[in-house]
Amino acid sequence: MKNKGWSLSILAVFSLSLCFAQAVASQTQSRKGHVVVPQSSVVHPGDVGKMAHTNLLVMMPEGGPMPLSANAKPNELPPIPGLFFETPASLACLYRLVQHAKPGCNPDQTTQTATGGSGAIAIVDAFDDPNAASDLAIFSQIFGLPPADLTVVYAAGTQPGLDPSGGWELEESLDIEYAHAMAPGARIFLVEAASSKGGDLFKAIVLASHLVAASGGGEVSMSFDFGGEFDLPTQSAFDTELFTTPGVVYVASAGDAPGAVWPATSPNVIAAGGTSISRDSSTGNFILENTWQITGGGPSAVEPRPHFQDRIARIVGPTRGTPDLSFDANPNLGVWIVDTNLFEGTPGGFFIVGGTSVSAPSIAGIINNAGKFLPSSQAENALIYRGVFSDDNDFRDITYGTCGVNVGDFAIFGWDFCSGVGSSTGLHGK
Repeated sequence: MKNKGWSLSILAVFSLSLCFAQAVASQTQSRKGHVVVPQSSVVHPGDVGKMAHTNLLVMMPEGGPMPLSANAKPNELPPIPGLFFETPASLACLYRLVQHAKPGCNPDQTTQTATGGSGAIAIVDAFDDPNAASDLAIFSQIFGLPPADLTVVYAAGTQPGLDPSGGWELEESLDIEYAHAMAPGARIFLVEAASSKGGDLFKAIVLASHLVAASGGGEVSMSFDFGGEFDLPTQSAFDTELFTTPGVVYVASAGDAPGAVWPATSPNVIAAGGTSISRDSSTGNFILENTWQITGGGPSAVEPRPHFQDRIARIVGPTRGTPDLSFDANPNLGVWIVDTNLFEGTPGGFFIVGGTSVSAPSIAGIINNAGKFLPSSQAENALIYRGVFSDDNDFRDITYGTCGVNVGDFAIFGWDFCSGVGSSTGLHGK
C-alpha cells in the first residue's frame, strides 16, 4: 500500500480489474427501494454559514421503514437476511475491530461486535430525540452490544422541540448507535441544541467539549455542516473558540456532495469522508472498499494547509484538504439503525441509512476505542497522517473509484480527495 515503487504483473492488473468490475456490479444491483434525502439534509438558499444540515441519506424500502414488531428480537443478525446491509458486527469485522473475524464479514453470519472504549464521546445534534435512550437500548439488544451509558443533555438548559420532519431525530439515533457500536465501553453524551441555527449548535459544541474533558478526555462528533465555508477571519475565529478544548478530539462529517464544507475543513477537526463497501451479490462476502462518488471532500477555499498535511503538499497545495479518514457511507450499501420517532409523517422502526453522518460517529468511536486520548485533533491527525507513509497497514488505502466536482478526482495510492488516508484497519495508528 505504501510502497510507491512497486509494479504489478499483467495477471495482477487483470485480477484487480476483474475485482473492481465485480464491485461495481455489486454496488449497482437493483433493490426494492430508493434513496431519500431527508429535509434535514437539504441546504436551502441563505443557509450557508447560518443553518446546519445533516449528512444523512435513507435507503427507503418499498412500503416504508420496517416496523420493530416484524423482527425485534436479540439475534445480532440483520432484520432482513440476504440484503447484506451493514451491522455493528459486520463493520467491526470489516474494519478489524475484532479478532478472529469471519472471512468475508458477511452481515448474515457475523455476530462478533467490537469491545473496548473508555472516556466519553459527545454527540452534538439539533432538536430533541425523545426516544433516544429506548431506541439505543433496543438497538444494543438486537445487535448484541452491551447496554450503553447514555446521558442526554440540553444545551440551552431546557428540552428542545422536535424537528417537524423527523430528520434530526433520525440523525441522533444513528449517531449514538454507531458511536456505541464502535466503542461500547465509552460513555455517550447526546448534547441537543435548541435548533439547527449556528449559535445554538455552537453552544452545544462548547458544552460537549466540557463534558468530554471532565470525563477524562475523548471525542466530540458532529454529523452536520453549514453548506460551505465562511470568510477566513470568521471561520478561523470559530476554529479557535470551538475546537481547542484540551483533551478533546473533534470529528465532523465531510459532507454528502462534492466540495469542502465547514467544520470539516477546520484544522482542529478530523474530516470524516465516505466510502462504498462492495459485496458479492450471491454470497454477501466483502469484495473491496472503494470510493463513494458523492462524498464530500476537496480543498478548502479559506483554510491554509495545516502542518500535518505538509507531506501531501503536492496534492493539496497551500490549503487544507479534506477528508482525513473515511468510513462506509453509501446509502445503497447502508447500515441498520433503530429509530421509533415519526420520520416525515411515517412511523419509525428499522431504517437503512448512509451518508457521512455514518462516518463521523463511527470514526469517533474507533479513535476512542484505540485509547490514545491525544490532547487535540491536530495531534490525532498528525498520528493518522504518519500512517500514510509507513508500512504498518494501519489503514486500508482506497485505490479504486472517482469523486469530486465533475467527478474530477481519482482514488490514488496514498492520500487523495476521495477518501483521505483511506479507512481504518484495526486500532493502531489512531
